[in-house]
Amino acid sequence: MPRLPFFPLIFFAFTGLVGADTVLVLPFFNQSDSRNIDWIGESIAETIRESLASRGVLMLSRDDRVEGYRRLSIRQNAVLTHATIIKLGEALDADQVIYGTYGLTAARKSETGSREQAQPASGAAESSVSPRDSLGISARILDLKRSHLGPESKELGALEDLASLETHLAWQCLESLEPKTAPSEQEFRRDRPALRLDAVENYIRGLLASSDEQKHRLFTQAARLDPRFSEPNFQLGKMAWNRKDYRVAQDWLQKVIRTDSHYYEAMFLLGLCRYNTGDFGGAEKAFQIVATAVPLNEVLNDLGAAESRLRSSSALENFRKALEGDATDPDYHFNVGYALWKQGDYTQAAESFRAVLDRNPEDSEAVLFLGRCLKSDGQRVRDPKSEGRERLKLNFEEMAYRQLKAELDPKH
Repeated sequence: MPRLPFFPLIFFAFTGLVGADTVLVLPFFNQSDSRNIDWIGESIAETIRESLASRGVLMLSRDDRVEGYRRLSIRQNAVLTHATIIKLGEALDADQVIYGTYGLTAARKSETGSREQAQPASGAAESSVSPRDSLGISARILDLKRSHLGPESKELGALEDLASLETHLAWQCLESLEPKTAPSEQEFRRDRPALRLDAVENYIRGLLASSDEQKHRLFTQAARLDPRFSEPNFQLGKMAWNRKDYRVAQDWLQKVIRTDSHYYEAMFLLGLCRYNTGDFGGAEKAFQIVATAVPLNEVLNDLGAAESRLRSSSALENFRKALEGDATDPDYHFNVGYALWKQGDYTQAAESFRAVLDRNPEDSEAVLFLGRCLKSDGQRVRDPKSEGRERLKLNFEEMAYRQLKAELDPKH
C-alpha cells in the first residue's frame, strides 16, 4: 500500500468515499478506406490520455488497454461494437470510456488548378495522403457507472493541424469529465504546443512498432523533428534505463517537461541513473522533486539511500518513513538498520536486522551486519563489505498512489 502522509489507512477502510473516476481511452476507429493512416486513431487516443493524465485525471495506461485487448482477443484497429466497448471497459475496471471515429477526405485539384469537391481518401500509397487533406474527428464519452452516453464532440480541420485538433478535443473531454476544475482552453493550450505532424507520426509509429530497434529509431526521429515534444524523450530515456545505459538515459530523462504526465516517473528514473553513476547529490535532488508530489515508500527509501551516501542526517528519517508505509518489506528494515549501524546505534540496528531475518531468513548480508552489531563492530575505511550497502527500490507505482489519494481526498 502506498504511503499517504496525514491520512491514516484505517480511514480509507471505513469511510466508503467515492473517489475520482478511472478513464479508459480507446484508439479512434478509422472510417476511411486508407489503412496507412491507422496511426492517427492511436495518436488521438494518446493525446487525450496524456493531456488528461497531466491534469490529474486517473487514466488507464496504454499498456493496460493493450492487455485488455489481449485478454478479450480483440484485434488492434478493429471497429468495436457498443457491447464490446462496454465489455472492455468493465474488464479494465474503467468508470468512463472515451472513444470515437475519424476520417480523411482529400481535396483534389481540377486540371485548371481549382479545388474540386473533397473526395473520400482511398487506400492508395502513403504518398497520396497530403497534410492539407481534411480530417474529421468524432468523440463520445461512455459513463459505465451511470450507463450514460454523452453527446458527440466533433473536430474538423487540415491533417497538418492534427496536434491542435487533438488538443481541443482533449480539452472538451476534460471539461465534460471535470467541469468544476477544468481550466480555460487558453490555459489548457498554453503548455501544449502545436507539434509538427511528422514528429507526431514518428512518435506514434514508435509506440506501435514491434521491435526495440524500430522504436528507438522512430522516437529519436520524433525528438529530432520537434524539440518541444516531451514524450519521445521519456520513451528514449526509459529504453536506455532498461539497457542500464545510465548516462544516455540521463540525457533524455532530464528533457522531460513538468507538464508531461510521465514527469515524476522520469524524475524517479533520473534519480536512479544519477545514483548508479555516483552523482548522489543529483540523485537526491531528483528524488526530492518526486517525494514532494508522490511520496511513495519506494521514493522515500531511495531518497534516504542518496542522503545516506551523502552522509546526511535526513537519511534515517526517510528510511523510517518508508518503513512506516510498509513494515512487511525487509529492504526497508535493512536500510533502517544499516543507517543505525553507521551511527553506532548497535542495539537498535540489531533489532532492525532481526526484523529482516524474520521476513527473509536467507538474507546473508543481514546476518553479517547483525553479527557486527552484536560485536559493536563499526565502519571500517574502504571496506567493500560495509560501504554503500543501501538498498534501492526500482518500482514506481504512481497510479496506485493517485487512486488511493483520490479515495481519501476526492475532488468532488
